[in-house]
Amino acid sequence: MKPKILLQVCCAPDATVGAERLQQDFDVGVFFYNPNIHPQSEYELRVEEMIRLAPLIGVSVLPAPYDSKNWFEAVKGLEHEPEKGARCHVCFYMRLQKTALAAKENGYDYFGTVLTVSPHKDAELINKIGFEIAEKTGTKYLESNFKKKDGFKRSIELSKQYNLYRQDYCGCIFSKKEREQK
Repeated sequence: MKPKILLQVCCAPDATVGAERLQQDFDVGVFFYNPNIHPQSEYELRVEEMIRLAPLIGVSVLPAPYDSKNWFEAVKGLEHEPEKGARCHVCFYMRLQKTALAAKENGYDYFGTVLTVSPHKDAELINKIGFEIAEKTGTKYLESNFKKKDGFKRSIELSKQYNLYRQDYCGCIFSKKEREQK
């Protein structure tokens, strides 16, 4: 029997590569916890797309309720940080901690994230946070860098194959404004 892993996913396109690469060795479940996504309609669109994709790629989905109030409280004072700044660190920590706890509560052997498929995300930082949380919560974190071996390119190919919605910003209101200014 394969060990079970719960992957934090932010969108269906990113989930494709993580699931594809891990299914040989793991029974993969995905956890959709993204309180950073704004507006709520964007959150709902992304979670619905993940639920639609899940049976096509053979994963189970554990969606979490929309929780933007706690996210805004967590990043208070970091509103003007650039993408990849201190606000992202807080956001990664919040999402990975919730994933670790959900993995523990639901009988998963490991937790991880597909955030590392994005060329805009720092895999080294994300993995450091994951290991720190694993130690604090008594869980096991699976290190990843899904952008390696053309992971992002593969996610684009799979997105086309499954006709997935692909957003053009990470999800938070601040990255959306930054994107709109460019």
